[in-house]
Amino acid sequence: MVLEKSEGVNTEAVLPPVQEKRPALSWKLPIKKKLMIPCLGPFRAVVGQCCHQCTPDSLSKNLGQNTIFDFHNLLSFNENQTRYRGWLVRRVCCVLFVNGCKVYGSPVHNRRERVCQSNRVKEALTAQLKDPVGADNHEQLGQLSSLRPLINTCISSGLLRFALVGWAMLKMLAVLFGDIQINRDHLSALHGAAQEGSPLVYVHVRQSTMDSALIPLVLFCHNLRVPYTFCPLQISSSFLRFIMQRVGVVLLPPSALNEQDAEKDNLYSPVLTSLVRELLHEGQAISIGVSAESGQGGLWLARIRHLIKEGSVPDVCLVPVGISYDCVPNTNIQVGFKGALRWLRSSVWNKPSESVRVHFAQPFSLKEMCQSGRFKVDEWLPLQDLLLPVILNDRISCVFGQRRFSWLQPSFHFPSDVEETKENERNLCIAISLHLIFSTTTCMAVMSTGIVSSLLLFRHRKGVSLSVLCHDVVWLTEELLLRKKDVGFAGSLVEVVHHSLSLLMPHLVVAATPSSKDLVIVPRPSLSATLHLSLQARSVTHTFILEAVGACAVSALLCEVAFRGIGSHVRSDGAEGEEVKGDMEFDVALCQSKLTERALQLCHLLPPGFMPPCQSSESFAQDAIDSLVHCGILIMEEIPKDLPICDFWKREGALTWTTSDDPYNSDTDSEEQNLYTYKISQPSRCPEMLFFLCSMLAGHLRALRWTTLALDHMDTPLAEAKFVAQIHSHLCDTANKKKQHYESCSEEAAHTAVRTLIDLGVLSEERQREGVFLSVSSLFQLSENRQRLHRFISQYLYN
Repeated sequence: MVLEKSEGVNTEAVLPPVQEKRPALSWKLPIKKKLMIPCLGPFRAVVGQCCHQCTPDSLSKNLGQNTIFDFHNLLSFNENQTRYRGWLVRRVCCVLFVNGCKVYGSPVHNRRERVCQSNRVKEALTAQLKDPVGADNHEQLGQLSSLRPLINTCISSGLLRFALVGWAMLKMLAVLFGDIQINRDHLSALHGAAQEGSPLVYVHVRQSTMDSALIPLVLFCHNLRVPYTFCPLQISSSFLRFIMQRVGVVLLPPSALNEQDAEKDNLYSPVLTSLVRELLHEGQAISIGVSAESGQGGLWLARIRHLIKEGSVPDVCLVPVGISYDCVPNTNIQVGFKGALRWLRSSVWNKPSESVRVHFAQPFSLKEMCQSGRFKVDEWLPLQDLLLPVILNDRISCVFGQRRFSWLQPSFHFPSDVEETKENERNLCIAISLHLIFSTTTCMAVMSTGIVSSLLLFRHRKGVSLSVLCHDVVWLTEELLLRKKDVGFAGSLVEVVHHSLSLLMPHLVVAATPSSKDLVIVPRPSLSATLHLSLQARSVTHTFILEAVGACAVSALLCEVAFRGIGSHVRSDGAEGEEVKGDMEFDVALCQSKLTERALQLCHLLPPGFMPPCQSSESFAQDAIDSLVHCGILIMEEIPKDLPICDFWKREGALTWTTSDDPYNSDTDSEEQNLYTYKISQPSRCPEMLFFLCSMLAGHLRALRWTTLALDHMDTPLAEAKFVAQIHSHLCDTANKKKQHYESCSEEAAHTAVRTLIDLGVLSEERQREGVFLSVSSLFQLSENRQRLHRFISQYLYN
């Protein structure tokens, strides 16, 4: 990372100089080296503000936020950060700094007794014992022997402060990363929230096991309370388990392979809920990682929500944490003491150049969020109720509603005698998880590798010259800043692009043409390279999600125009009917209602985390179309009332688009609402720009389409894990045959596609003693219905 030397910006962290010795990256090009990427330094966008709709009271609190941003490199230590000076101090300043950090106490002397005496644990023990009447306390405590290390998890000030953890973790991270940038403005807000009294709960999206280590270390180095971290990994080494449990890491039981396996124990959930209750009563902070793919981490949020509802805990402050990597570290290793040493030894010889940016969003009250009533979860509908009428019967009356992601929360964790109350509480916990995933992703900074990866993957798949790539990097950076998205880099254009290409070099092919001094850069056509670029470009996709949805809706209408001819569906200047069929140009007018319907249908197919649950799907779809107008792709035209135009797109009984939150909205306004059409502003540049935006969602949609085709060759019923594995294998085989579109072959894409088909009613779940089995539903055993589903998904893929 290169930081500009601007006021208010810490300049201690500097990117390594441009490595001109590399033959593959020759920078002897006529590029203006003085060109600076604009609007960086102290003029960065304000990120991480809490939702103005769900938590307006928390938004209005000024917890020490400033207007000037000051970034601090966590790995940079000097004698100014200690109370001592001198030659020797400069060489041991890291040890002195760690020794001077404040450590908050964590009393655990009677925590086990308090957990065991809770009513929920007593009820679970009574149900577990065969003879609860004759059982004594010793026998009851024996049932908790496997969970006793989990209850005894504590934070040892000696281990945390001294070289075994604090100093060693800083040195290990210095081997992996060149710098870790922290926004000091965000930390001052955390200090203000900690003084208010409510415990802080940090929530981040799981990307790597490094996430769980970064957050406590950052808080420790800035004199904030180190949180108890819930780690879903299975640690094999007893020594490593002992160390981690003494620094506040709550591990899985030794007999459990994952969280789902641990939940099979009837005592695990009551003990964990009681443990969370005791930690919050002590005022301890908690760190939780959530996943939009599997819903992991949502149960921890559900436990905290249940404790607030029953009155055991007054309130907590949720803090979304956005962690952005130049390259997500590969930590898919066997977690153990020997494995950690091998991994660390292999990293010592590499000179670190990767950067990390950590954003702590504004804390907000969970109680306020739940009591605001903004979610309207009682109106959530299953996906099959929203889209099946459209897919099979071409009806749009049922498409209006909010999709329910039922698989994010198991239903058996919400005991209630009233089924409606149980379902509403479950939906509310799902909404909290979705909102936190969205908030965490929104406050993540876009790194330079993400910008370059998105350009190579979505715009220049067949290759691009270095000069054109530099031009596009400046353009895309400006677009990100205009959307109030922070970027995790600054400096000259040459240094930024060189730094990105150096990190992405294993996944690229760089060639020099004899006729020109300019280099040509092509993404390497392999599975691992494409998946890596797709992972890095995900932050750009989240930023442009509105434009991507709108572009796919435009593409779907243009495909229908090309298929049916424009004479009966759209207006064209001087062209009618069959005269232009098969020779269609882009100078067409698209109806507002039809365009918004297509965007709304696509919204229901998006993976979780792209849309905030507090915003209706109708409003999101309308914003998607409006975003294309704001960025200049579409031009809005009002149809005069006296012009006799037959609108073939408007169907009988279709709803009129209005803003549901408008207090001045009335039935008369809806009746007198003017009709609008949209025209593409620059038809000559339309294919390139539309393809760039549509390609952002093409990976997800293509994986969904290939999964529907795989149903013809699946022998069902199959266990869910085996079914997903076969789908993943089919996606990889299909991409290998086509030798392209490898971004649709990840395990996450296969898992998300299978979950979408389950919610859509294409696959039916059957719960047996061995687990959940999946099979094709009777409705989609008909090849005709599968073809309709295939056509519905294919319309959004730009051809």
